[in-house]
Amino acid sequence: MTSNEQSSKPRLLVLVGPTAVGKTRYSLDIAKAWNAEIISGDSMQVYRGMDIGTAKLPLEEREGIVHHLIDICEPDHPFSVAEFQERCRSLIEEITARGKLPFIVGGTGLYVESVCYNYQFSDVGSDEPYREELQRYADEYGNEALHAKLLEIDPDSAGRLHANDVRRVIRALEVYRLTGRTLTEQLEGQKKTSPYELCIVGLTMDRERLYQRVEERIDAMIEQGLVEEVAKLVSAGIPKSAISMQGLGYKEIIAYLEGDCTLEAAVTMLKRDTRHFAKRQLSWFRHMKDIEWVDLDRLQNFHENLQTIHAIIAGKFKGDLEYISNQSFFNGGNGQ
Repeated sequence: MTSNEQSSKPRLLVLVGPTAVGKTRYSLDIAKAWNAEIISGDSMQVYRGMDIGTAKLPLEEREGIVHHLIDICEPDHPFSVAEFQERCRSLIEEITARGKLPFIVGGTGLYVESVCYNYQFSDVGSDEPYREELQRYADEYGNEALHAKLLEIDPDSAGRLHANDVRRVIRALEVYRLTGRTLTEQLEGQKKTSPYELCIVGLTMDRERLYQRVEERIDAMIEQGLVEEVAKLVSAGIPKSAISMQGLGYKEIIAYLEGDCTLEAAVTMLKRDTRHFAKRQLSWFRHMKDIEWVDLDRLQNFHENLQTIHAIIAGKFKGDLEYISNQSFFNGGNGQ
C-alpha cells in the first residue's frame, strides 16, 4: 500500500483487552489527548437499565468525552454484531467529518474485529423447526449438553460462547446445518483488510492480577446493587432468554432470584464465569493481527503506561493529528 492510499483512509483508534484490565481508565486520557470521541465496543452496554452488571461508566464520570453506542436500545432487543457494525460505520464517518478521531473501546472481540476489517455478514436464513428441536434438547438435557454439540463440530466457536448463551449456541449450530461450514470457517474466510488506517492497542497484565481485579469488581457490583438491578429487569418482564439477560452478572443473579442457588453461590459462579470470559477474550485478541500490546505490569505505573500508549498512537498516525503533548498527560493526568 502506498502512503497516499494509506492517508486516504479514515483513521480509527481502537483500545481492546479483557474485562477489568483498565480500558476505561486509560480511554479517557487517550480521548482527551487525541481529540477523540469514544465508541463503546461492548455488546452489553447498548442496553438501557443494565448499568452495574455491564460496568457502564456513569455520565458524570465521562469527563466531557462524547461516548457512543451506550443506552441505545431496550433489554428485550436482540442486538447483533451486524447492527453494531452498521452503526459503527456511520459513527466513524460522522466523527471523522467533525474533525475528531473515532475511538473504539471495548472487549467484545467479534464486534470490534467486524468493524476493523469490514466483515461481510451474509444472511444464511433460518431453520425454525431445527431451532425448536435444539431448544427442546437444551430444556431436556441442559445447556451444557447442547454446548457439547457445538464443541464437537466447532471447538473454536464453542470456546468463545458460554454454555448459557443458548441463543447464540443454537445459531452457530443452525448456520452449520444450513451452510455446511462452521462459524469459525466463515470468520477465517473473511479478508483481513481494513477500510481504515488502524491503530489497535491491546492492554494485558499478569493473569492472576487480572483475576483478582475481576473478583474485586464483582464484589463492588454486588455492593452497588447488582441484585436489585437484575430484579428490576425481571419485574419489568424482560425474559431470561433475552440476549441481554444472558450476559455475565445477569444469568447468575437470575438463578439466585429464582431460588436455584444462594447468593453466595451465584457470586462464586459469576466470578468463575468472568474469569473464564477474560481468558476467552485474551485468546480472541491474541489471534487478531495489528494489535500493539502494552503489558501493564511491565512498568506498573499508570502514567508511564499511558505515555507508552501515546507513543504507539503517534507512531501509527505519524504524529500529524491534533495531538496535545501537554505534560499533564504524562506527569499527573487525572490520576484515577
